Formats: sequence, C-alpha cells, structure tokens
Amino acid sequence: MCCLVAGVLLAGCATMTSSTGRRQNVGAVSQQELDQLGAQAFAEAKQKQAISRDPGQNAYVRCVVNALVAQLPASTRGIAWETAVFEDRDANAFALPGGKVGVNTGMFPVARTQDQLAAVIAHEIGHVVEHHFEERLTNQVRTSQALQLLGALAGDYGSLVTQGGSIAASAGFLLPNSRAQESEADVVGQRLMAQAGFDPRQAVDLWQNMLAAGGSRPPQWLSTHPDPSARIRELQSRADTLVPTWQAARAAGRTPRCR
Repeated sequence: MCCLVAGVLLAGCATMTSSTGRRQNVGAVSQQELDQLGAQAFAEAKQKQAISRDPGQNAYVRCVVNALVAQLPASTRGIAWETAVFEDRDANAFALPGGKVGVNTGMFPVARTQDQLAAVIAHEIGHVVEHHFEERLTNQVRTSQALQLLGALAGDYGSLVTQGGSIAASAGFLLPNSRAQESEADVVGQRLMAQAGFDPRQAVDLWQNMLAAGGSRPPQWLSTHPDPSARIRELQSRADTLVPTWQAARAAGRTPRCR
C-alpha cells in the first residue's frame, strides 16, 4: 500500500469535464489504484461493522443496485459490483470505486420504497461515475495534503471507520464530499434512477423523510450535504423534467420489482 500511496503522490494532474459541465482536477491516481483503494476501504468497513445476514435485505439492495448499474456506461457496468448491508441505525449509504456499495439498515425506515432507496444509491453511485474520489485525491495532492496519507487519519465518514483508521480512509475515500460534488451527484443520481425505471419524484419524498427522521439532529447521511430545503426544491424541479425519461424507461420494460 505504501507503494500505491507513493504512486498517488508522484502522478501528474490534469483536468476533465464532468457530465454536468463542471471542470475537475484529476489525474493524480489511476483507475486501477482507485479501485484498489475502494476495495480496501470496503473490506475495512466490513471488518469494523456488523453485517446484516438478512437475505431479504441483501436481495433488496442488490436488486436496486443491479437495476441502476444496468444503465451505466459499459466500462462501469462491467465491474463486478458488490453490495453489503450494515447493521447500523444511522441512515447512511455509500458507494466506492471498484463497484462497492454499502447501505445501513437505518436507511430502510427512511427510504420507504424501492424508488426512495434507488434515490439514495443512485446519488452515491453518481460520486463514483463522476470521478469525485479521483478529484478529491488530486486536489489533496495539489494542496500538499496528500502527505498526510502516510500519517494519521484525516477524518472519517459516519460510522464506517474510526479515528486512527487506515490509509484508504486517510486518502479521503470516506470523508464528506464537497458541496459541488454533492449537488452534482444529486443531478446524476436522479437522472440515473429515472433511466433505470425508478420514479425520480420520489427523490423528493426521500429527502422529506430524511428531514422528518432527523428531528433536532440530522441523520448522518444528511449532515454533510447542502441546505436541505434548497436541495428539495432543486430535486422537485428536476423531477418534473425527468418524468418523461422515467415513463420511457417503463415503456421500454425497465420496471424494477425489488420490493
């Protein structure tokens, strides 16, 4: 892993344009290295967290992930996607490079329908397909923060890792995303769920449920995201434009039946 980190530090940087038109700093790490870091972070999460053995919960998450992945570009669709359900009451979910998706059991009471769960997972997959992890690592290199990869943990993401955790976590894989990345993942995720045959309007319902469930303390998945009220308005506005996409997907036979 030290060689991998050294490769991150020494690699060159470049720019690219995301699917939403946003310019990104990338190039500090190869896709192979990203996938290796994602696999390590996922393995560590499974070691640290209790995993649900409930066959219904696991099949449910796999079904939603498979329906969404089927609409990704061939290069991403061809990855052997892996899912895990964690026994944790926090309403949280994540996706990592290399095709890793984790969902906490605490998400199920909040994401009450398959469409609402798809909104959560599609958002997280959006971070992967829009190269947000690569962007974050590249920005760390450019600001010299990547030197910390060989030191203490820079932070954590929810309950997946603890202080003093791994190099994979230090690399930023489990840190909160920037607000620009979060907004972009909203756009990409809502579009992806509609293409897969999930009702994009239920992304709005999900966020309303998240707010209601939070009370005085926002759910973990909500706490690192932009202003909820503004976000709901944007999701509602996009949902109206994505209804034809959803209807076309259903007409084409993309009718997920995960629950």
